[in-house]
Amino acid sequence: MAYPYPDSPQHIGHARTYSLTDVHARYMRMRGYNVLFPMAFHYTGTPVFAISKRLAAEDKGLIDIFVRVYRVPKEALESFVDPLNIARYFHEEMKLGMKEMGYSIDWRREFTTVDPHYNRFIEWQFQMLKKAGFISQGSHPVGWCPSCGNPVSQHDTLGDVEPQVEELTLIKFTYDGLILPTATLRPETIFGVTNLWVNPKAEYVEALVNDERWIVSVECVKNLQYLGHDVKVVKTFLGKEFIGKKAKNPITQAEELILPADFVDPDEATGVVMSVPAHAPYDYVALANLKEEVHRLKEYGLTIDVVNAIKPISIITIAGHSEVPAEDVVKQMNVTSQLDPKLKEATRELYRRELHQGTMKENAGAYANLSVIEARARVKEDLIRSRGADLMYELADGPVFCRCGAKCLVKIFKDQWFINYGDVTWKALAHQQLSRMEILPDELRQEFKYVIDWLHERACARKSGLGTKLPWDPDWIIESLSDSVIYMAYYTIVKHIKDYGVRPEQLTDAVFDYVFLGVGDLEKVANDCGLSPKVLRGMREEFLYFYPLDSRHSGRDLVPNHLTFMIFNHVALFPEGLRPRQIVVNGSVLMEGQKMSKSLGNVIPLRDAVEMYGADPLRIAVLTAAEPLQDVNFSPSLARSAIDRLERLYKFAFDVLQTAKGELEASLKPIDRWMISRLQNYVRMTTEAMDELMVRKAAHISLYELDRDIQWYLRRTLSEKEDPRRREAIAKALKEVLNVQVRMLAPLVPHVCEEIWEMMDEKGFVSLAPWPMYDESKVDIKVEESERLIESMLEDTLNILKVIKKVPRRICYYTAASWKWKVYLKILERSILAYAKISELMKDLMKDEELKGIAKEVVEFSSRIIREVGSMSEERKRMLLQMGAIDEFEVLKDSVEFLQKELRAKVDVWKEDDLSRYDPRGRASLASPGRPAIYVE
Repeated sequence: MAYPYPDSPQHIGHARTYSLTDVHARYMRMRGYNVLFPMAFHYTGTPVFAISKRLAAEDKGLIDIFVRVYRVPKEALESFVDPLNIARYFHEEMKLGMKEMGYSIDWRREFTTVDPHYNRFIEWQFQMLKKAGFISQGSHPVGWCPSCGNPVSQHDTLGDVEPQVEELTLIKFTYDGLILPTATLRPETIFGVTNLWVNPKAEYVEALVNDERWIVSVECVKNLQYLGHDVKVVKTFLGKEFIGKKAKNPITQAEELILPADFVDPDEATGVVMSVPAHAPYDYVALANLKEEVHRLKEYGLTIDVVNAIKPISIITIAGHSEVPAEDVVKQMNVTSQLDPKLKEATRELYRRELHQGTMKENAGAYANLSVIEARARVKEDLIRSRGADLMYELADGPVFCRCGAKCLVKIFKDQWFINYGDVTWKALAHQQLSRMEILPDELRQEFKYVIDWLHERACARKSGLGTKLPWDPDWIIESLSDSVIYMAYYTIVKHIKDYGVRPEQLTDAVFDYVFLGVGDLEKVANDCGLSPKVLRGMREEFLYFYPLDSRHSGRDLVPNHLTFMIFNHVALFPEGLRPRQIVVNGSVLMEGQKMSKSLGNVIPLRDAVEMYGADPLRIAVLTAAEPLQDVNFSPSLARSAIDRLERLYKFAFDVLQTAKGELEASLKPIDRWMISRLQNYVRMTTEAMDELMVRKAAHISLYELDRDIQWYLRRTLSEKEDPRRREAIAKALKEVLNVQVRMLAPLVPHVCEEIWEMMDEKGFVSLAPWPMYDESKVDIKVEESERLIESMLEDTLNILKVIKKVPRRICYYTAASWKWKVYLKILERSILAYAKISELMKDLMKDEELKGIAKEVVEFSSRIIREVGSMSEERKRMLLQMGAIDEFEVLKDSVEFLQKELRAKVDVWKEDDLSRYDPRGRASLASPGRPAIYVE
């Protein structure tokens, strides 16, 4: 699983990914595998520097969180002036939390990413990537922290937000020698522009940008400068000064009116927006709002007639939409205000549909009839060539903040080192590897494909922070999402490095080539590095023993970076057969419906949570409350319910073991065989779920569904406990159930299960016991169906009593005549082969002399059973046919004592064809196989 960044304690949210990984490791161990489940700590990067800087500046809010929430002692806090001390402190805190949660980690392989030995490993990785041509130096737009003076990645931002750089087209509208640049993701919509928007209350500037005079927001100036533009501010004014003026469209040459809009954020792009109300929900709603604000128009010297004359211009055809798609989406989502947050989703949805399904209309000039995708590229290219547009870069889904607190932006960084994930050949190899991998849940496969496609050059080094120096340019430090993509290979050899006292300088590139790639002569490599051939051979053998990586676990937030980078780097460095086999992804954890956030004060450190609720209840709470990709909504009540459930399990175990003595008796009653037969079904279903890592489903089966059968078994055998022999047999049957249940639950709740395992006098640890195997010899479908009959009869009778609202004195059950079983089984047989037509069926049935004599009854009965059988699953039909006729009379007769106790009435059982039966209302004739008739008086 992804090793953690130790800049704060782990919280309940981290417990989900880590607990799922531990469950996986424990399950595979019990299946007989030798499981390597290691852990390390990711010190690389600048976050601890940002924290140290804020603490040194006496940031009261941060100090309060560290002292009150994280409970950091004063003397430790004082040492945090050294960023490395922050990482060391929380490293130990996290390690203790992992141990307290019961994670079955091989701590012999622990390391940090600033260990000199690991630095050598990363240097080798980067030398290999450079040789392969995947690393280059140049000028590219990167996410940037102006305070830290460094590129930023997900690990550097507050909330672990991935700073994705977005390319915008700046379309240059002109007014009186000035340029009003409007930033857009959709340059092809220039043909649908009806007006421009500015924020009347925001500050704008006239500025010399390179050799042009631009009108942009004050906030935009700094962004343009970081993008490499030469910007000199001439004057500042409010946006309202430009309202009512007109700017020329560079393609259509139309004069577009400049209007006021509150939704325009001066902090986004240039603060000037082109309005395309037919295809942009924000523009459609803003225009509608403005038409209702006559008083506001007068303030700017505009008349309502001028604004009413503005009509949406439809330029894109898209199936399922009217001429004005923005209107469709807005009405569908019931949006009436330009400040409604739903507009963001409306915009995203419409843009996506038009991009993939839209076609340009005839009014798009030279771009008519092109797909939107093609028109977008060509319009942008033509505008830039004619100097009617420029490019601008911005962070998508901003604002994004560095951990130091500064707002991040985009910078064109010169002489920056990049990993080129945009390389077409490399992408093809990544796609090929993805196609060979198992992705759980598989629905995320498309997301991985998308990420592989859109990844491009990525800054891989920075000037400050902790980590490995770039081997050919040591002024640079390799960043945290570049040194954390193949470290799982290092886990396989780090134990040897520690055991044999290998020095960092002995880990030459030739050593890594031999160990990981099998390249080089063993004796020569050993002689050159000063290590024993035995040590190098052991490292190589252990690497090949454990590799390839069988399973990689992480949260969904790492799909766009860490997990996909792992695929890229493995296909670049390792041969086929040594590349990852599986990635497992899970959702997040919410705290009572809200995202966990320090600002909301709802972050509970993991160790505090263990202290409050216990490790096993926490494991249940974070792993069984939602499907893998759904967010778990954690709450104290969820944890308490898990505690209650485990306490019931423990009490059940205690009660069973208090009674059970000696070996299980050979002579079992049908109800005992039913319990053991049902147990096999739960073993099969739980195993199937665990093989797919559907832990929630597995837990539900082994903890809750199995318990329902246990409770039914206890209910059915309650009256038999007076007999010492029966009491002993029941306890022994339950001990067999308990033995299996504890082993099925051991990966999920190891602490409770180890306690129960010891109480059972079993040898060793349950975590090392074999996983229970489905035993077909113990499956008895006839006894299961018989018990199902008893349960359904009890339920049907109770439902009748609810309806009639009377206290019963006598209840009679009538089991179906033997001829009905003949007909029933024949219909089952024919329905499996083909649909049982009544005419063909009757020909077959009339060959039987007994049935021929009661042809009318047979026809009526058959018509009813054909409908009933038609609604059955094929699996159930085959099972019933395999089972054959059940002696329902004997089954119910043996259960009379139980039924009388449950129903508090005298119970009689009769055969339908028993002429001496008590049947004052003639109910017996209604009996059919599996559904005896009922009479209540």
